[in-house]
Amino acid sequence: MIEKEVNPHFEDFLFDWSTKFQFLVGGYGSSKSYHVALKIILKLLEEKRTALVVREVYDTHRDSTFSLLEEIVTDLELDHKIKCVSSPMQIRFPNGSKIIFKGMDKPAKLKSINNVSLIWVEECSEVKYAGFKELLGRLRHPALKLHMILSTNPVGEDNWTYLHFFKDEQNNRFILDDQELYKQKTIITNDTYYHHSTADDNLFLPESYIEQLEELKEYDPDLYRVARKGHFGMNGKRVLPQFEEAPHNDVLEAINNIGKPLFRTGMDFGFVDSFNAALRMVVDTEKLYLYIYWEYYKNNQTDDETAEDLKELRENGERIIADSAEPKTIRYFRKQGFNMVGAHKFPGSRLQNTKKMKRFRKIICSDECPNTIREWKNLVYKVDRNGHIIPDEFNIDAHTLVV
Repeated sequence: MIEKEVNPHFEDFLFDWSTKFQFLVGGYGSSKSYHVALKIILKLLEEKRTALVVREVYDTHRDSTFSLLEEIVTDLELDHKIKCVSSPMQIRFPNGSKIIFKGMDKPAKLKSINNVSLIWVEECSEVKYAGFKELLGRLRHPALKLHMILSTNPVGEDNWTYLHFFKDEQNNRFILDDQELYKQKTIITNDTYYHHSTADDNLFLPESYIEQLEELKEYDPDLYRVARKGHFGMNGKRVLPQFEEAPHNDVLEAINNIGKPLFRTGMDFGFVDSFNAALRMVVDTEKLYLYIYWEYYKNNQTDDETAEDLKELRENGERIIADSAEPKTIRYFRKQGFNMVGAHKFPGSRLQNTKKMKRFRKIICSDECPNTIREWKNLVYKVDRNGHIIPDEFNIDAHTLVV
């Protein structure tokens, strides 16, 4: 018999093994990692299992997952039965259960693992998607039910954890609305137990810690969203903070009311990993508003297939400013009757074009342009090792940024 006081929000989680996947996301100090560690210990005391604990970098286990598990074993006064071996890191149970630790930075060492029926991926957002899929292949046992627990602080909506467990708009894949999880706190669907927590769910935290998290709201709203609210979103400084989405008919009405509209069509080329992307836009030169009302977004298309898709632009005689890095493609389109010219590119042209975009007071995009919305609303600057933004590098390759 083990008696241990735990946070009420985690009581059901500790003993729920009904699903294959358990995904825990939450803010700082919510105690999610503690309760995952406790849950695994209780399970391995009950059943003989081999559990694998994974982080992206192996050496980070010693001061995080291994240290936490060792602390719980001592706190439960089971250190005379459960042996925590530090070199190599391993935890051994009296019934033959054991916990082993691996890092995705040494993938070759995963290949020797057999009969793992339980995996905990701590800070799973730091693990690459290919690594997650590799771990799925290592999760196998001839008799026991298989489980994978993933825990993380929320990150950007472009991270694989959000795309895999919530929604991937680019591939029209929807599993769960994260906003619904924030409301309900726990949801079971698609063989996955979802659990959301914040510092408010940890009754053992000092009030001063919560006050410290609240202070982030004043000077670092992005970190506040992650650390205090435990919400996914956009991490970093937005490239186009004036970007907004509007109903398609409202955009068309606004365009019709412009006194002297300036029409522009831009295009970028791609094939496999990249995309052929074209946008139709209108500039209100008086208000300095940019309206985006039409998009084309496809890959794995040959030039003749793309030309057929865009024949309306040819028939209208629209002037298309295209990616000058593809002169052969531009020549092909011109031969097909398109009024297409290459954009003027020069060293530093991306920075100059970004500055031009930032001069618009508003950038208003039709809700019928989902790929533009997805890319532009989440576009943030990359940062260097000192945390300073790199003004001409972004977090994603935004194919629709054709202006």
